[in-house]
Amino acid sequence: MKLKSQFVPILAALLAVALLSLNLGRSRQVSSAEAAAPSEEEAQLPFHHGNATGDLALPAPSPTPTPEVTVPAGTELEVRMQNSLSSATASAGEHFEAVLQEPLVINGEVIAPDGTDVIGRVVAVCRSGRLHKPGYLRITLISLNLKGQQMPLSTSSFFVQGASHKKRNWALIGGATGAALATGKKDIAIEVERHITFRLTRPLVTHG
Repeated sequence: MKLKSQFVPILAALLAVALLSLNLGRSRQVSSAEAAAPSEEEAQLPFHHGNATGDLALPAPSPTPTPEVTVPAGTELEVRMQNSLSSATASAGEHFEAVLQEPLVINGEVIAPDGTDVIGRVVAVCRSGRLHKPGYLRITLISLNLKGQQMPLSTSSFFVQGASHKKRNWALIGGATGAALATGKKDIAIEVERHITFRLTRPLVTHG
């Protein structure tokens, strides 16, 4: 009996230690679960995820600005006419079409290849009169098509004039022959495919 009574306190102590360990284990499990689960406020936040940093969208990279290229004044532009003009029919302000005959190259870089569309304008025109008044045309370029964009141009003008009536025609006026000479006209025309060179009077600033 004495031996059994001696073991009772020991068994009680062991039982108390076991119960304490069990309670501590349960507390740790509950704490871990509470820490892992999002709070009610966090659960209500829009786009809340466990790995917030991994789901953030990266900002789009800024586009690299295209460097400007300046074509200096005085640069030659050789063009090839795509339609004809005549002092007998053209009007001041009328537009015409042409293409670059040679590529526009600056510092080894091709700014505009040959065949690039160009728009021109008739600056002045005069129809031929009788005898002493030959017809003339003055034209210039106003724009260059670069990658689908019309770039304004300021260029020199090109002037052509019909041949003057010969002085000897005055001596022949009279009779049938003189009548024919007196009513003759000297208009001038710029034909299709004719090559004409213009020069920039102002720099052309473009993007390479």
